Amino acid sequence: MAMPHTTTPDPALVDAGAREALCLALALLDDAQARAIPYEMTLALAAVARSYHVLHARHSAAAAFALALRWAQASGSADQTVDLHCEIAETAAREMLELKRGLEADGETDPHAARAARRIARERARDHAFEAARLAPTVTDGTWEARVLLRASEVLEQCGDRDDAMLLQSRALRLMSDESDGTSDPSLLPSLGRLADA
Repeated sequence: MAMPHTTTPDPALVDAGAREALCLALALLDDAQARAIPYEMTLALAAVARSYHVLHARHSAAAAFALALRWAQASGSADQTVDLHCEIAETAAREMLELKRGLEADGETDPHAARAARRIARERARDHAFEAARLAPTVTDGTWEARVLLRASEVLEQCGDRDDAMLLQSRALRLMSDESDGTSDPSLLPSLGRLADA
C-alpha cells in the first residue's frame, strides 16, 4: 500500500535535501558572480539565503539576504527590491515563531538567548515589512502594490502590530477597489513616486 502524502518526512532526508538545495544555490551563485549582473546576483543570493534558513543556519541566511538586498538595490529594480524586503520580513517572522515554539517546547534551550534571538527576529521582520510598505508605491502596478501591502500586513500581524497591519490592509483594499472599478487615482500611480502614508 502506498504511503500517504501527509506522512511526516524523515528529518535526515529533509536535511539531505536542504544540503543538496544549498549546493545547487551556491553553484548558481558561482555562475552569477562570473557575470556580475545585479538581477542574477540577487536571485542567486536569495536562493542561498533560503537554503541556509532551511538548515537553521540563521546568521548565514541573514548575511546572504543582506547581500541579495544590496544587489537588488544596485539593479534599480523596484519590484525585485520590494519583493526581497517582503521575503526577508516573512522569513524573519517564521524564525520568530519557530523560536517561540522552541521556547515553549524545549526546556534545554537557554531561555535568555532564545528570547533575545526572538526579539531580534521580530525587529528584523518589522523593519523589512515597514520598508516594503514604504516602497510599495514604486512597484509596477496597483495590483502588485496591493499584494505587497498584504504581505507586509500579514508579517506585522504575526509580530503583534495589529493596528499597523490593519492600516496596510485598508490601503491594499483601497487599491484593489480602484483597480476593479477601472478608475485611476493619480495619487496612487507609482510613476509619481509618491509614498503613501503609513
